[in-house]
Amino acid sequence: MRILIATDQWLPVRHGIERLLHRLVETLQEQGDQVEVIGPDRFQTAPNRFLPELRTAVRPGRTIAPMIEAFGPDALHIATEGTVGFAAQYWCRSKGKPYTSSYLTRLPEHFQVRYGTPAPPVYVKLRAFHEGSARVLVPTASMARELESHGFGKLAVWPFGVDTDFFRPHSDARLDLPRPIMLTVARLTPEKNLEAFLSLDLPGTKLVVGDGPLEESLRRRYPAARFLGFKEGEELVRLYSAADVFVFPSRTDTFGLAVLEALASGLPVAAFPVPGPGDILADSDAGALDEDLAKAVKTALVIPRERARAQALAFSWARSASRFRSLLETQP
Repeated sequence: MRILIATDQWLPVRHGIERLLHRLVETLQEQGDQVEVIGPDRFQTAPNRFLPELRTAVRPGRTIAPMIEAFGPDALHIATEGTVGFAAQYWCRSKGKPYTSSYLTRLPEHFQVRYGTPAPPVYVKLRAFHEGSARVLVPTASMARELESHGFGKLAVWPFGVDTDFFRPHSDARLDLPRPIMLTVARLTPEKNLEAFLSLDLPGTKLVVGDGPLEESLRRRYPAARFLGFKEGEELVRLYSAADVFVFPSRTDTFGLAVLEALASGLPVAAFPVPGPGDILADSDAGALDEDLAKAVKTALVIPRERARAQALAFSWARSASRFRSLLETQP
């Protein structure tokens, strides 16, 4: 199948959505599909007005048509609600071509946290963006229910996966730090709610992996925490393995890829009982969900690591890619 993915979050920006799309593309190609990605890297860009850590393609509608037509896709998927997404959507509508889209970021909640913007008007704009899609792909059933309550239709659940061969336990991974070691991996941005983790009054060591606009202020306000910057590859895998608990303080993620990476590395998870981590952990006892995050951490610390790993094995990228393709092939 020839699949074209239009996205506003792609290389060279390091971001959760870029990571999941990159892995999706790799898996689709391994399964025999031809995949083309049109992202901001193929256009002139400028800082995003609302999310300055991202780059926005400037007037992609002027040149996107020949890119799409040169590839000749069997299916076109719009992954994000941005200028590239709008340009691809306009092309599809002008040509009478069907397309699917996905809802990967809870923008209303992000804007509410960052700028105090009321969520309802943002939902109205997003609903208008997605209403022409043959299907709107969402990562969890709880996310689908939430969007239905805001008037979205044609929703289909597309769970993500994790590479359990790459993210795996390392019994020899060690950190010479006071225990317990509490780890979080996230972009250092307001919507990640990192202060809920950093302000916990618990013994041990708090490790923060990631970079972003809040790094300097968080370092200054929480000098006891250790900020390791952006990590990837084997170094990140070994950090997961060396920690005692993974703390996911976000309340606004649609899924939480880092939760799956931690579980696959044999690291139990502590989080709030919200969509995303709630869907991943479900009734598995591979982590702890509680409105009292400190209580969730204490509970997760005694969970056997093999239980965390077992839960991650249910999420494979092969299954995720097959589900993605089937939703494109069977457009209503």
